[in-house]
Amino acid sequence: MARNLLGRYVWLIDTIRRYGSIKRGKLNELWVISPFSNGEPLPRRTFYNYREAIEELFSISINYDPATYEYSIATGDNHQEGVTDWLLNTAAMSNALSTASDISERIFLEDVPSARLYLSQVISALREHRAVHFTYRPYTRSTPSNGVIVEPYFLKIFRQRWYLTGRNVADQKVKTYALDRMEDVTLDDDTFEPDPTFDAESYVRDTFGIVFSQGEAKDVALRTDSRQAKYFRALPLHHSQREVVHDDYSIFYYRLRLTPDFLQEVLSLGPNVCVIAPPELRAMVTSSLHETLSLYESKD
Repeated sequence: MARNLLGRYVWLIDTIRRYGSIKRGKLNELWVISPFSNGEPLPRRTFYNYREAIEELFSISINYDPATYEYSIATGDNHQEGVTDWLLNTAAMSNALSTASDISERIFLEDVPSARLYLSQVISALREHRAVHFTYRPYTRSTPSNGVIVEPYFLKIFRQRWYLTGRNVADQKVKTYALDRMEDVTLDDDTFEPDPTFDAESYVRDTFGIVFSQGEAKDVALRTDSRQAKYFRALPLHHSQREVVHDDYSIFYYRLRLTPDFLQEVLSLGPNVCVIAPPELRAMVTSSLHETLSLYESKD
């Protein structure tokens, strides 16, 4: 039943968003031919209950305009809408996959480290301003860091991994930790006072991944062939992306810090992308390519 309800919520949101604004009569027509209706109309009281549940689950308000008798999705700030869209996409995917157990042998999912063990705790710590205690096992060291205490500032997901950024109490520095490398997570009983000068959105604005503090942001220009340009249009590398289209190529412009994770992203695109600017990024790419090539050169 819960699975069916989730599917109904997602259907309502998607349908109203697709139309922009829609009258109840039209919505009912679409509902009757949907896979959730059994050919029956959507009762007014049930629709009201669904609206309340959608707002509670996804923070999405379905507004009614008495002047036009139409329903529409309320808009919010860009960041909130981004979080809402992610939640909605996750719910829609989960709902779709939950109905596919009979063909599971033909569905292949990416095997990624899971953060579900501690994600709820860390979200609670963010909401309640409580420090997080944990043992951390970084890939760069053979021994774990015990007794780490972090005052959480924000969470970010990158490459399907969750990361917590906050102030390390011991050294008073802002650091980032992967949730899948945490162990023995507990929360402080007491609360801390958040730093009023810290703005999470400003902190991440000019970053590509989860390395936040390396240097000033630079104006980046990447030249791509027309084929790669289609991928960038469909899935931008960064929110600052803008494109200038030429006859058989495009140049994409960004405002970004030249972090190691962004360098790795550029390198992963191979000959499909050429760095036009800045010179520092061109030098970083060239140096990395020379180092890689040297591994394959004969030592005889």
